[in-house]
Amino acid sequence: MSDKPISRFPIPDINELPKDIKTVILDVQEKSGFIPNVFLALAHRPDEFRAFFAYHDALMEKESGLSKGEREMIVVATSSANQCIYCVVAHGAILRIREKNPLIADQVAANYRKADITPRQKAMLDFAIKVSQRAYEVGDTDYELLRGHGFTDEDIWDIGAISAFFGLSNRMVNLTSMRTNDEFYLLGRLP
Repeated sequence: MSDKPISRFPIPDINELPKDIKTVILDVQEKSGFIPNVFLALAHRPDEFRAFFAYHDALMEKESGLSKGEREMIVVATSSANQCIYCVVAHGAILRIREKNPLIADQVAANYRKADITPRQKAMLDFAIKVSQRAYEVGDTDYELLRGHGFTDEDIWDIGAISAFFGLSNRMVNLTSMRTNDEFYLLGRLP
């Protein structure tokens, strides 16, 4: 385990956090076996913590035309484009677990266009990257292309919203110099 700081901003004592936030953090710790640093770093501002994780869960946990693995692909690809080590590593671990594939996260992070994913998923990631990097260029042609791959307008909203949300997340992680938990690096790599 690293002795380097989690964030350049203060990390609150978990026992001094508002009860609802402390409960969320302890639930995550029980489920995963450790506390992801993002929870501790964002707890620095409780109102923003609540808003961030409410929107995160609304995007990442709902049922829709995107699988949970595809949602994680979007996070890994856009976080790679935004040079966010924390999100590439943490969500790469979740992607490996969701897809039951120890190779996929590294492929998507390095170059999703060459990854062992479907043409539909590559089109999804092309759009996600466009939203992340050049949203001002999004137009009717993008929607037609995605519809041609079977995506509904609601799916397209989800792709764009996940990309946009993680643009915020990536920037906050880089702003705070948030350190990735060592535990994430090995998750989902071996049976």
